[in-house]
Amino acid sequence: MGVRQKIRHLQRYRDIAHAFVRSGFGYMVEELGLPSSIPFTRRHDSAAESSSRTIGERIRNFLEELGPTFVKLGQIASTRPDLIPAEIIAELERLQDHVAPFSYEEVAAIIESELGAPVEQLFASFDETPMAAASIGQVHRAELPDGTPVAVKVQRPRISAVIETDLDILSELARLAESRMAWARAYRVGDIIEELARALRREMDYTAEARHMEKFAALEETLDYIRVPGLYRTYSTRKVLTMDYIEGIKLSERERLDREGIDRKQTAERYATAILHQILIDGLFHGDPHPGNVLALPDGKLALIDFGMVGKLSPEMKRHFASFVIALRAQSTEGVLRSITRMGLVPDEADMDALRDDVDELRDKYYRVPLHEIGLGEAIRDLFAVARRHSIRIPVDMTLLGKTLLTMEGVVASLDPTFSVFDVAEPFGRRLLRERFDPRHMAKEWLGHVPDYIDLAQEIPAKLREVAAFAKKGKLSLEITAPELEMFLRKLERISNRFTFSIILLAFSIIMVGLIIGSSLGRPDLLLWKVPIIEIGFGFAVIMFGWLLLAIFRSGRF
Repeated sequence: MGVRQKIRHLQRYRDIAHAFVRSGFGYMVEELGLPSSIPFTRRHDSAAESSSRTIGERIRNFLEELGPTFVKLGQIASTRPDLIPAEIIAELERLQDHVAPFSYEEVAAIIESELGAPVEQLFASFDETPMAAASIGQVHRAELPDGTPVAVKVQRPRISAVIETDLDILSELARLAESRMAWARAYRVGDIIEELARALRREMDYTAEARHMEKFAALEETLDYIRVPGLYRTYSTRKVLTMDYIEGIKLSERERLDREGIDRKQTAERYATAILHQILIDGLFHGDPHPGNVLALPDGKLALIDFGMVGKLSPEMKRHFASFVIALRAQSTEGVLRSITRMGLVPDEADMDALRDDVDELRDKYYRVPLHEIGLGEAIRDLFAVARRHSIRIPVDMTLLGKTLLTMEGVVASLDPTFSVFDVAEPFGRRLLRERFDPRHMAKEWLGHVPDYIDLAQEIPAKLREVAAFAKKGKLSLEITAPELEMFLRKLERISNRFTFSIILLAFSIIMVGLIIGSSLGRPDLLLWKVPIIEIGFGFAVIMFGWLLLAIFRSGRF
């Protein structure tokens, strides 16, 4: 690290220490040991902490004072209700950038450096005044040489160096906090900072947003009332992003929507359908669909913009999420716990009895409540409160999913308070259930695991020889508690059942093929002693297949 960089770091440490004091968190300066490690850092004034502001307000003021990096991290943190209490989340959602636009000269210099030509050669026209300015970049309206109107997003100069410096300092502060404070170790503050830093670095790379836009363009083919801005690859880099300019009305401008004759009920339905389709069908969803990022167009269509934050759900995670919803609706505590455990979320030290009690309480709260009367936002907040209470780490994309659903419910309620999101969600739920229990889908999934089972079977002899060798030398020690043994046996039985099922399914398929080929040849001599051997064999195979499938499912170990 050079001398200048060390000086910048030192100055930034002082800025952070003083911001702690001014925001009423001066005790953090003492606990982190900053006064002794940073010259000229004043010890905190306890009077500052007697402010009547709430903790959430003070955290928001602290982040806003320290600028772009901290504001963006706060905005990203607002998507983590599993880690942060609701009252602080509410304040983080109010974070504002409060940054002035940078000059046109700097914009022109960045574009020329990134695209290899002056602005005058690249664009027929280019508005020098930005349409919008934020902490990471700003957007200008322009026209391509053929007259096509476009929006050009340009990254703020030197912002990358500023953010990297801040992230380095935050990582160091997180390390200090974990070494000095028990609560920081319990919450794994270092992991949280690292996770937020990864999200921020992704948002800094405009090529990632460009890829998201191209993927979301496919949504237009499925939902003809959705529009996604077209991307211009030759005019886009890591620091410059050029897309179609779309003019519309933000969903937050309700009076203007009414003035322009936009049907708010239809808009709410289309908005909710688009979000749920992204989540439950595509598994790729807009992570920040707030009213400013969705535009109502004169023809009734909706335009989605700003794809800097996108969530992804793997097929496995979609399946676990569907299992969770089904279990919650079926009032099954064990089903809810099983779904959460399969996601790999529950820490080893979790008190399962206490967790089961909390899930029971959550189940009772919504027991026999009509679906249309359940507040989706409240249910999600309750779930995240249980997760936070038991230190359950919910995957990032699942928490972003929760944040997206909360945002969706708020937008829909503002457009049409009488509209029920569940009226739109129900068809998607039925479709998920059909897909999950579709025999073709199940067979494809199970057969896909056959190579794993074969590999496992091939590895068993070698592993047994290793165990025998250790036992022979007297070096074999076995330390398995009863719960671990039970879990191991359950998993082994599940693998065995799936392997058996896959073999039977394969044999059943061969019989089917044989019957079809025999029928297609039209051979009447397929009878033996006037007995239809193939037909009887096929019927017997069907009965055995059904009996085996029923036995495995009844065991609950599939």
